[in-house]
Amino acid sequence: MRIALLTPTFSRFSGIDRLVEQKAEELSGKGHKVTVFALAADMKPKTAGLVVMGMPKNAFLERIYRLLFFLDIAKVNKYAAAMKDYDSVISFFYPMNIIAAKAKKNYGKKYAYYNAGIADAKLFGFLERQYLRLFSHFTNATIKNADDAYSISDYLRRQLKKETGMDSKVEYVKIDAKRFGRNYDRKAAAAVRKKHGIKGRMLLYVGRISPHKGLHLLLKAFGTIKKELPDTKLVIVGKHTFGSYSKELKRAAEKLQGVVFAGYVPDEELPHYYGACDLYVTASLWEGFDIPAVEAQACGKKAIAFDVGSHREVIKSGALAEPGNVQRLAEEAVKLLKGQGKGKAK
Repeated sequence: MRIALLTPTFSRFSGIDRLVEQKAEELSGKGHKVTVFALAADMKPKTAGLVVMGMPKNAFLERIYRLLFFLDIAKVNKYAAAMKDYDSVISFFYPMNIIAAKAKKNYGKKYAYYNAGIADAKLFGFLERQYLRLFSHFTNATIKNADDAYSISDYLRRQLKKETGMDSKVEYVKIDAKRFGRNYDRKAAAAVRKKHGIKGRMLLYVGRISPHKGLHLLLKAFGTIKKELPDTKLVIVGKHTFGSYSKELKRAAEKLQGVVFAGYVPDEELPHYYGACDLYVTASLWEGFDIPAVEAQACGKKAIAFDVGSHREVIKSGALAEPGNVQRLAEEAVKLLKGQGKGKAK
């Protein structure tokens, strides 16, 4: 079969695009001819073709273009017609649903939607909140004629059902067991600790630097943890996506000491970071799945998080705290850290 995978960006920074890459490899491995269609891309699929459709490069204009993509009638029609060459179309995120829905309507193409969720708009400032509400509205409007729907957690399945009446099959994200496992490179993990000057215990967070990820709460929890365990450091891995929020975090971090903003870390190095840490921590206020928490646990590390979104499904080894309860999050972290003794790359 010829299968088209539609995603707005095919980027190393996007959790959704890691899912797209995984699906491309899975389908190609079954003998299908797969092509990824994206508005922009900064990486190439290993086992599939890639078509870059184009969009504005300015960050602000890009967001507006993605939201109002349906107004670019010429491009929508062009790529909906391109779907005639494919047996199946899979859309992973708005606005690509517009192309998939039109391809089904005009050319009878089978259309499947992968639901990776949209963060709760209430967790953002006024303008971002309005943007996400419109984004959610357009998403729900463009998936109505999908033949199949898949959600990456039961939490998201229930949310989709609640918002649209559409049921979906749960298909959890699979992680690469060859890369993320207890047999990670101990020397590379020790090198990570040395690089960041860590001699005691190491906490690790991996993901976007965004308000809904609750990093401001994680820093507060870290302050409490340091009172109990002064030798602890917190390493934050991830791309900064909200300038003012990042500045706020850095100001808070300066008062604490022991916080390392490591920036973007290539996927191939992530197992070394998981291996280096003593505990994986997140204060995220919304999660549709939480790939890093799963990867950390696969490397034999415990994970701690708020009991929100999909965390009850994915946190198997570690602890959950009541949503927003920073004190409880810190207490659970201290308990787990004390149970492990002095930190080192294990």
